[in-house]
Amino acid sequence: MTVDILTFGCRLNTYESEVMRGHASTLDDTIIVNTCAVTAEAERQARQAIRRAHRERPDARIVVTGCAAQINPDAWAGLPGVHRVLGNVEKLRLESWAPGAPGAVADIMMATETAAHLVTEFAGRARAFVQVQQGCDHRCTFCIIPFGRGPSRSVPIGAIVDQVRTLVASGFNEVVLTGVDITSYGPDLPGAPRLGQMVRRLLALVPELPRLRLSSLDPAAIDEDLWRLIAEEPRLMPHLHLSLQAGSDLILKRMKRRHLTADARAVVARARDLRPGIAFGADLIAGFPTETEDLFMETLDFVAETDLTFLHVFPYSERPGTPAERMPAVAKAVRRERASRLRDAGLRNARRFYDTQIGREVAVLAETATNGHSEHFVPVQWAAPATPGQISRFRVHEANDTSLLAEPVLMAFL
Repeated sequence: MTVDILTFGCRLNTYESEVMRGHASTLDDTIIVNTCAVTAEAERQARQAIRRAHRERPDARIVVTGCAAQINPDAWAGLPGVHRVLGNVEKLRLESWAPGAPGAVADIMMATETAAHLVTEFAGRARAFVQVQQGCDHRCTFCIIPFGRGPSRSVPIGAIVDQVRTLVASGFNEVVLTGVDITSYGPDLPGAPRLGQMVRRLLALVPELPRLRLSSLDPAAIDEDLWRLIAEEPRLMPHLHLSLQAGSDLILKRMKRRHLTADARAVVARARDLRPGIAFGADLIAGFPTETEDLFMETLDFVAETDLTFLHVFPYSERPGTPAERMPAVAKAVRRERASRLRDAGLRNARRFYDTQIGREVAVLAETATNGHSEHFVPVQWAAPATPGQISRFRVHEANDTSLLAEPVLMAFL
């Protein structure tokens, strides 16, 4: 039996690929392509991968799924070698992977719940991803993802606890909670728990979990329980990634975001006050429609002012059917140039942060024998081999533009 999975896009797709790997384990000579629809480039890469897979393995059955397939199934069904297309709900159902099962793409906007699945491994990864939420009720003007994922719905806390316990028992020492909009967690569940309450209960019920991370957070929706955990819980890693998108109030309003720059500044300041030394990442879009050079400079200045460390930068990509697609466009060459300037600013901020780590001890999750990431999600390299998946202490003796260089202090498991 040969089942290969090609995963594009977010951490949620990574988790769902592992669910599909288990469901499809009895199939023979199958390639699953789990697509992303965030940008045109993500879709291009998936189409290119499908064509390549068909050339290299012409007898393999290719199954296409994910957000791009959900939004436009006919376009993907027509590609060479594609055997069937599955929607984002159908791909997680065991019966969809029975031999001879047909393709199916239901109306995602009618989805009402998120099924719980027990995943025990993540191929080639030292950290595990756990879905806590699915879909999105917001309508940012640039975003097509609600039409690929459907309305927001949450995984019950008990199912999340069971999944994390299973992963820790399988040897994972770090878990990342993921979803489309995890700060929207809970209102559809009994008692309407917020994200912070869920995280607090998870950590209390799984004391054997050493490290927990959160995927992207909406700056407008961090609840008080989560703030207390940021201040007091050492197992919640000192690294937050914000779904920021821009540092200009006018552009944020045109994006129909729920926060302004003052809100994002307040989040960064409060987190640094509660957890000194905390690191920040952020998603940013360069060249959003109507963005002038002056408006772009507001974002660039915001990055410098807040000293954001890890930037995930996208040149704006038109998504068919979104309001932003109809707004006055910025030239693609300008989008790429602005994205490059933002990335350069992020690299400068990251290097300054790396320099502050010299001489310190850091706890590192080894991802290979000689590299991993610290609590702050800073890349760390060393010479003496360590066991992937193990957490060990290192002393940093040097920093460069891409990582910290360190020596082991205690190679025993923490």
